[in-house]
Amino acid sequence: MTASFAELGVPAPLVTALANGGITAPFPIQVDTLPDTLAGRDVLGRGKTGSGKTLAFSIPMVARLSGDLAGPRRPGKPRGLVLAPTRELATQITATLQPLADAAGLRVTTIFGGVNQNRQVKALDAGVDIVVACPGRLEDLMKQGLVSLGSVVVTVLDEADHMADLGFLPGVTRILKATPDTGQRLLFSATLDNGVDVLVKKFLHNQVLHSVDEANSPVAAMTHHVFDVAGAADKKDLVHKLASGTGRRILFMRTKHQARKLAKQLTEAGIPSVDLHGNLSQNARDRNLAAFSSGEARVLVATDVAARGVHVDEVELVVHVDPPAEHKAYLHRSGRTARAGSAGDVVTVVLPDQRKDLAVLMRKAKINVTPQQVTADSPAVTELVGEIAPHVIPAPKPATQPAGQGGGRRGGGGGQRAGDGQRSGGRRRGGSAAAGRTSTEGGTAGQGGRAGGAGQGARGRGRGAVAGSRGGAQASGVGRTTGGGRGRGHGSAGPTTVYSSETPGSGAGESTRTGAGNQRRRRATRP
Repeated sequence: MTASFAELGVPAPLVTALANGGITAPFPIQVDTLPDTLAGRDVLGRGKTGSGKTLAFSIPMVARLSGDLAGPRRPGKPRGLVLAPTRELATQITATLQPLADAAGLRVTTIFGGVNQNRQVKALDAGVDIVVACPGRLEDLMKQGLVSLGSVVVTVLDEADHMADLGFLPGVTRILKATPDTGQRLLFSATLDNGVDVLVKKFLHNQVLHSVDEANSPVAAMTHHVFDVAGAADKKDLVHKLASGTGRRILFMRTKHQARKLAKQLTEAGIPSVDLHGNLSQNARDRNLAAFSSGEARVLVATDVAARGVHVDEVELVVHVDPPAEHKAYLHRSGRTARAGSAGDVVTVVLPDQRKDLAVLMRKAKINVTPQQVTADSPAVTELVGEIAPHVIPAPKPATQPAGQGGGRRGGGGGQRAGDGQRSGGRRRGGSAAAGRTSTEGGTAGQGGRAGGAGQGARGRGRGAVAGSRGGAQASGVGRTTGGGRGRGHGSAGPTTVYSSETPGSGAGESTRTGAGNQRRRRATRP
């Protein structure tokens, strides 16, 4: 029978705080490490992602700083330090620590780059007990004399192997040298390669090793699938289908641009999605993660910045839209699901030219799975996706409507002329114009998401009718240019293919038109 937190020596206020958070039984890595960490031993803990490492070091840190190591709170001189490789992980560690710290009367603050340092400096000046930090910003504040690590008595390195992967070991080494050599040090990592062993030898003393699994081993509650598709079009439809279920899912892409693009496409298809990658500001990262955590967005489209440390409960599916470059990344990405004892599925989408590389990667990851040749409508895909979420728009397909009933929007320019009449022409490219200076009000119909457009600016106004034609089909519609006003147009008979899209502000839009008639212009000027 597994020992309880109380039986492992966790103080009663922390046991109550854990129970209030729904945590009543310790995980194996906590059972193994707590007796040693609570006793003040240096500990090297190795466990797979989602195994409970954060609580394994948070509990003893709070217990010791509020117990036998209790001391006065002094400005800029924390007594507990947690180092994490990414901002997201630092934020989530703080979220785990906070209820325990509140129960013990301790103060916690988070330090990372990408945001103004003033708020972090104020928190340090007010006095904190525990600092959760990324190495870069912490070193900056140390060099400015705004924080001193001379009073630190418990130091934790979390995801030490990832810090090594990111090239942070020199900074981590300098930071650890600034902490007292007599303090307790806890190092938690999924693997012990890439220089992590150097840190262990240099900074841990008489450490105890606790490993609850084999290095790089997959999670037992995780089911792996490899979906083999014939080409890019099939891949796009499959990804759209995989994203359309009711539960939370994370889709991993190789590049920032593709992550941003896919999140936008899914949202426009009625699947609320957010992106997470290195080009986002910290505020944008926080907003997007909050939206995903709350369920406002069901899909997170991410690069490998989210492969380590981002923990959101009940992620039921991880999709490797682009297979990762190496097997450790595969395991860490996949570890965003099947966390803390929950089950989860992992899908890797593979194109014909990626099959050999993926086979090598899966062998190294010790994942034995038979690829399946699928399309978006295959039974294996339908069964995995389950119930389709409401309001999901099927994969984009042309829709035929009678003339005069189609609606559309077109972007491109604030409108550069005002007129009343009809016009005839071949192709026109809309340019950028200052919003409100001039406008064109008239109906247009065209191909590729630019059907029926009209705008009314603050100054300059006119009316006109334009019928769009392509392949003999004509149409009309009511549309709006972002930043403009409204307009109407009337087309002649015949079916049309209508698409809908919106392009913000100024930019370039293109449509093909035919028509004949009169045209009158009026120039609008600034006041």
